[in-house]
Amino acid sequence: MNFFLEICLFGCILYLGYKLHLLKKKQSNADSLEKENQFLKNQFTKSQEYFSKQQQSIEGYRQELEYKEKFLVETNRTLEQKLAEETDKLKKLTHQKKSSEVRLGHIAETLAPFLDQFDFQPEQCSFLGQPIDYISFGDDEITFIEIKSGKSQLNKKQRHIRDLVKSKLVSWKEVRIK
Repeated sequence: MNFFLEICLFGCILYLGYKLHLLKKKQSNADSLEKENQFLKNQFTKSQEYFSKQQQSIEGYRQELEYKEKFLVETNRTLEQKLAEETDKLKKLTHQKKSSEVRLGHIAETLAPFLDQFDFQPEQCSFLGQPIDYISFGDDEITFIEIKSGKSQLNKKQRHIRDLVKSKLVSWKEVRIK
């Protein structure tokens, strides 16, 4: 019986040793888990700090972008105003230029018979003004004369009259009043 007790006691010691080994292993795992948990906590804290810094940077960029957007909107508004002003000035200048060109054209039409470029005898010319400037009643022919200066062109009605004359679609009509 003593032997049986010894074996039981030895079995209990082995069992307790095994349980102690498992307990140490669990403790070791718990320590390992605690270390891993602490490592993860540290990583989480570092991530939070990094995220916070990134958030601050993003906020700074956002504020900078808002400022730049306001600046660009204001600059755009100013440039649009300047463009509108310059467009108005250009329209006025264009109008003045055209007006002065028209006046110069009228002066040129009036003075044309007295200039060297005018190939007709002034006393044989009659001024009409519209739609053709002059008609010359020469000895051999009758000539329709349109005076142009600069880069001016014939208008639609003047081109039509020119085409009728070139096509020899000119006629004579005598009207008698009693």
